[in-house]
Amino acid sequence: MTDYIIRASAANNQIRAFAATTRDLVEYAREVHNNSPIATAALGRLLTAGAMMGIMMKGDKDLLTLQIKGTGPIGGITVTANSRGTVKGYANNPEVMLPPSPEGKLDVGGAFGAGMLTVIKDLGLKEPYVGQTNLVSGEIAEDLTYYYATSEQVPSSVALGVLMNKNNTVRRAGGFIIQLMPFADEEVISKLEEKISMLEPISSLLDKDMTPEMILEQLLGDFDMEILDKLPTSYECNCSKERVEKAVISIGRKDIQEMIDDNEPIEVNCHFCNEHYKFEVDELKVLLSKATH
Repeated sequence: MTDYIIRASAANNQIRAFAATTRDLVEYAREVHNNSPIATAALGRLLTAGAMMGIMMKGDKDLLTLQIKGTGPIGGITVTANSRGTVKGYANNPEVMLPPSPEGKLDVGGAFGAGMLTVIKDLGLKEPYVGQTNLVSGEIAEDLTYYYATSEQVPSSVALGVLMNKNNTVRRAGGFIIQLMPFADEEVISKLEEKISMLEPISSLLDKDMTPEMILEQLLGDFDMEILDKLPTSYECNCSKERVEKAVISIGRKDIQEMIDDNEPIEVNCHFCNEHYKFEVDELKVLLSKATH
């Protein structure tokens, strides 16, 4: 198991924690989308967060969508995850290039600019749950910390990191989400805040080859931490020609007829995995017969 997520609890269940190592899935996303280093960092952070937030959901069919839309040159990023640890996503402008931030790092915040974070949880109910917050920094981890505090009223600490090699492949990726339960007592809260404030940046920890277990041990070792679960996580797209057919049918008879009249095959591209699906004119005629409006 190369990429995985650890689920843990500490301080008599007053703290719950998730930590992930996601290098392979972030590198896979980079290859599939041919992302620039800054798009790799931005998408990699959100994929890592999505994987951890996905496994917080209970139901087999539950789906999580994280969307950031901004005024900056990357435009936006969409990530979807399920409760089984699989995740997928894409950046609107995967080729975005920017000079380094004043600290000499990849300027993910500058790539997003001002904008909005949207969290959609489809839990099989009539209406999905939708939470929205303004971007605080565009660096993603702070934005999710702010989202949890304001939209879900769960005090959380989110750390996400993606490190690149000189040849622009992914060297390390991972992160953690630590959350306080409503019944956490003051002593636990202040001790945890102190621990988090003294922790090195997540990218430094990842660069020292620290595993999710080691990172959580450093944070929560004094709180009687118990590891509850170790789950694989991976980048997977569930698109298929059948699904794309349904999408084509849903656009309606008028538009399908126009495609047929053009007398050219059409090609539909999946945003998440860049798979191309080709439909010949005869296939479009079959889809037209299935369209209802």
